[in-house]
Amino acid sequence: MAHNRLEKLEAYLLSVIEDRRHGKTAALVKILLRSLSRIYAFVVQLRLWLYARGLLRHHTLGCQVLSVGNLTVGGTGKTPIVEVLARSLQQQGRKVAILSRGYKRKQPPFSERLKNFVTMRGNSQPPLMVSDGKRLLVESVKSGDEPFMLASNLPDVAVIVDKNRVKGGQHAIKNLGCDTLILDDGFQYLSLKHQLDIVLVDRTNPFGNTHVLPRGILRERIKNIKRAGFIFITKSNGDGAVELKARLRQLNPHAEISECRHCPRYLQNVFTGERRPLDALKDAKVAAVSGIAVPKGFEDTLARLGAHVLYHKRYADHHRYSQQEVIDVINRGIQKDVDMLITTEKDAVRFPFIERRDLPIFFLRVEIEMLSGAEAFNDWISRICFH
Repeated sequence: MAHNRLEKLEAYLLSVIEDRRHGKTAALVKILLRSLSRIYAFVVQLRLWLYARGLLRHHTLGCQVLSVGNLTVGGTGKTPIVEVLARSLQQQGRKVAILSRGYKRKQPPFSERLKNFVTMRGNSQPPLMVSDGKRLLVESVKSGDEPFMLASNLPDVAVIVDKNRVKGGQHAIKNLGCDTLILDDGFQYLSLKHQLDIVLVDRTNPFGNTHVLPRGILRERIKNIKRAGFIFITKSNGDGAVELKARLRQLNPHAEISECRHCPRYLQNVFTGERRPLDALKDAKVAAVSGIAVPKGFEDTLARLGAHVLYHKRYADHHRYSQQEVIDVINRGIQKDVDMLITTEKDAVRFPFIERRDLPIFFLRVEIEMLSGAEAFNDWISRICFH
């Protein structure tokens, strides 16, 4: 119940941020959020200044450390980029580990966390190994959906979860012999020194309403993209993104800029692993269910592939499904006479196992396609590998 109330609050605040709410209450909430936003932006800039002056310490681990992150919260399509980067480095001979904080993973009981805090045992606990580069070691509820998804798709890459990614990196180097670390969602993680920052910018919504959290979706001011060494414009439509590129070039004259899009590849059954070609969606009647930052983009993709979306159910980003919720969607889909239920790959790892098979459940596998800057990206990968 508390979890559902929190999701409802998140949805309400998002509607206020996006100016979809009107009236006196919404206006008062906006004033409050704007005030908090100014405080938050000041604290972020102060933190950056302290690191730049050496008053807060960057840790170095003696190996390549690459960060993939965003200026905004959610929805840029970061996980497929991390996957492509890790696979490219691994295929060229690097021993790679992905370090994640495991956002919204199941936490230990409060009593255990309190005990670790009081006794200061938290930093002495080993990080959670999702994969050692050979096999999956934990399920998604313990690791978080994104680390589990990466570990499932990258059998030769280690995936480690810990809020303290310095500790996670030390573990990867000492125990797994890793020589390259990728910080998943690491642009704001300054405690570990990065050799390169890759920043993703959503072509469809680059900076939201340009306000910093909590009035907007920016984690820090737009000007801070100057720290990036490589910028990926994601969700591109092939038009060259001329205006966005020009703005990014003004903000950061030195970074390489590349365009890419997320391309659907196939459907895969969530429970059996059966794969079907995308042609299976043509003229199919489907129900769509998702708990992601931008659900409309997913639903529009299904429509572009020829599906008729007769019913959709949207949950909050990173929502963890109960059996009853999945069964309810199945029942609703059957009432609508749909042929199949479609979800995202990220959602699929959060689905509980269910016995019912009267409506097949597939996820849409999506991969990255480079539209521009592929040569620069590959050259950059080679420079890292043979450094």
